[in-house]
Amino acid sequence: MRKIKEVIIGTNNTGKYKEICDLLPGKIKKKSPKEFKIKSPEETGKSFERNAFIKASYYSKKTNMVCLSDDSGLEIDILNGEPGIYSSRWGGERGNFNLAIKKIYRKMQQTKKDLKDENSAKFICCMTIFWPDGKSYTSKGIIKGIISIKKKGKNGFGYDPIFIPKGYGHTFAEMKPKLKMSIDHRSKAFYKIKNFFI
Repeated sequence: MRKIKEVIIGTNNTGKYKEICDLLPGKIKKKSPKEFKIKSPEETGKSFERNAFIKASYYSKKTNMVCLSDDSGLEIDILNGEPGIYSSRWGGERGNFNLAIKKIYRKMQQTKKDLKDENSAKFICCMTIFWPDGKSYTSKGIIKGIISIKKKGKNGFGYDPIFIPKGYGHTFAEMKPKLKMSIDHRSKAFYKIKNFFI
């Protein structure tokens, strides 16, 4: 198995790009779609796996480079798994996660359940490596937890201020980035594919 030395990271999301870069070994050359002025593809898949594949194959074909892409999101049990694959789209065209978080709280309150008890959720991440010859490999990482009663913390991005991982008393956004990165869904997915890079 030939180790990957250079990779395009298939996302235009700055927070996600940084997190994936931080997971990869320092010696690997990392490129962003922004350097090539490539817009994001339409995510038409019905699963995290499919959307990760769509993005990885799209950016790889556009640049003729190996691409590492992920699709990830938050699934809340009392919302029947929403927002799920639509997690970033709940923030609208500008990806406003403050709006998305308000929408989550509004929908949870509409269930009329006790949110102190009925607040289980999980973050899911699927990562796909796509090679220019058409070969691909996908992994999956999941972390379970609960939705915080209110937003807390300034670190991270997306839904990090409202997600408390199981076994911890703080949201992802309250944690030091290094701790979050060592336990989250993205690191779990990356752990399964890291041998392609190391």
